[in-house]
Amino acid sequence: MRLQRIGRKNNPAYRVVVTDSRNAAKRGTSVDVIGSYDPKAGKFQIDGEKAKHWISHGVQVSDTVHNFLISEKIIEGKKINALSKKSPIVDEAKIKAEAEAKAAKEAKAIADAEAKIAAEKAEAEAPAVAEVEEVVTEEAVVVETPAEEASAPDVVEEEVKA
Repeated sequence: MRLQRIGRKNNPAYRVVVTDSRNAAKRGTSVDVIGSYDPKAGKFQIDGEKAKHWISHGVQVSDTVHNFLISEKIIEGKKINALSKKSPIVDEAKIKAEAEAKAAKEAKAIADAEAKIAAEKAEAEAPAVAEVEEVVTEEAVVVETPAEEASAPDVVEEEVKA
C-alpha cells in the first residue's frame, strides 16, 4: 500500500493504492485504489475498512501511508520517520528542554563562581581588617595615655590648692 502520484505539473495529488511491490509506482497497474491525498488542500481520504482488510492479508504499508493511517486512527501505533536517514525528524520540544537545562546549568555555574570569588575576597579582606583594628586600638591606647598624664597633674594641682 503506497501513494501513486497523479495530477499536473506543480499541482500534485496522490492515490492510495494497493499494488505489487514489483510494479513501478507510475505504471498504473494496481490491485485496488482505496483513497486519495491532496497535499495542497491537506485532505487525506481513505476507506478504513478496505485498508484494514488489505493489512490483515499481509500488505506492507509505506511509511507515509502508515503515518496517515495513524493520524486517521484507522490503526494504532507510533508514527515512522518517513524522511531519509540522513535528516531525522527534529523534536523541537526536546531541543527546547535541552537548551533550558543547559542555560540553567550555566547560570548555576556562574552563581557558584561569583560566590567563590566573593568568599575569597572576604577572606583576603579579613586579615587586613584585623590589622587595621589592631592599629586603631594601639592608637587609642597611645591617645589615652597622654590624656591620663594630663589629667593627673590637674588632680595634683587641685590637691595643692585645697
